[in-house]
Amino acid sequence: MMQTDIKELNERIQKESAFVDIINMEMHKVIIGQKHMVERLLIGLLANGHILLEGVPGLAKTLAITSLANAIDAKFARIQFTPDLLPADLLGTMIYSQKKEEFVVRKGPIFANFILADEINRSPAKVQSALLESMQERQVTIGDTTFPLEEPFLVLATQNPIEQEGTYPLPEAQVDRFMLKVVIDYPQQDEEKMIMRQNIMSTFPKTNNVLKTEDILKARDVVRDVYLDEKIENYITDITFSSRYPSKFKLSKFEGMINYGASPRASINMALAAKAFAFIKRRGYVIPEDIRAVAHDVMRHRIGLTYEAEAENITTEDIINEILNTVEVP
Repeated sequence: MMQTDIKELNERIQKESAFVDIINMEMHKVIIGQKHMVERLLIGLLANGHILLEGVPGLAKTLAITSLANAIDAKFARIQFTPDLLPADLLGTMIYSQKKEEFVVRKGPIFANFILADEINRSPAKVQSALLESMQERQVTIGDTTFPLEEPFLVLATQNPIEQEGTYPLPEAQVDRFMLKVVIDYPQQDEEKMIMRQNIMSTFPKTNNVLKTEDILKARDVVRDVYLDEKIENYITDITFSSRYPSKFKLSKFEGMINYGASPRASINMALAAKAFAFIKRRGYVIPEDIRAVAHDVMRHRIGLTYEAEAENITTEDIINEILNTVEVP
């Protein structure tokens, strides 16, 4: 790519990404701390990828998603997953209308722009796969009619890592449909003091509508134009392949620790997430640092460990850290 092209692209992206600061400002009026989570929500939004959020209760997962939907003037639906939920409760169903004397479609909560699937691991496989199918196909079939889902369509699923009692863990193949798996931690002590103050005030801050859904769709096209050099493409595939064939990448100590490595979706999503990350940083091209910034969230749910790894207390985080430290940076 010519130097002048990069320069032009950079200027264009500087201009087009101005709204990122506005969204961030709105979000941080409501959300204190949790910068990583807010940034990841934006990456999912701009790269058109779904997100799995994992964290203990009370870390503002739901608040962050509602605030984002509000800032974008988008339709938001929250679905609390429970063991007795049925696919029809999610997608909708055919009901008989006496007035029309025929069956009519009653659409379910899935017909929104932002879907918050709260505690997704609380409901059985049937409901999970109904949601995951609409995530993948971006359409829903009720009776014999297929309805396309509105764009932007973003699923943010949360799961609580503490309670495993009465839960249905998501199958590996289905977890792979999520672009990012974000692990959320407790706030810092000074942040928690501010959270406490904010919550005992008489009025709670709210985000204002600062964008339209069309703006997001337009921004997505721009994100796709962010320049990704072949050297960076090689870096991405090296990272993915080292999780499949560790000994080829001087990581033979993980031989026998990894049950299965990251799928091709990992490479695709790493490229897309890195482009969105560069866009958020107001840059027209991807640098190795962008890859390193998104690698954990893209890879952590795509590497399966053997019992041997678990016995030795080796986690996917350890493996990803080692991969990033070992694979040559372009």
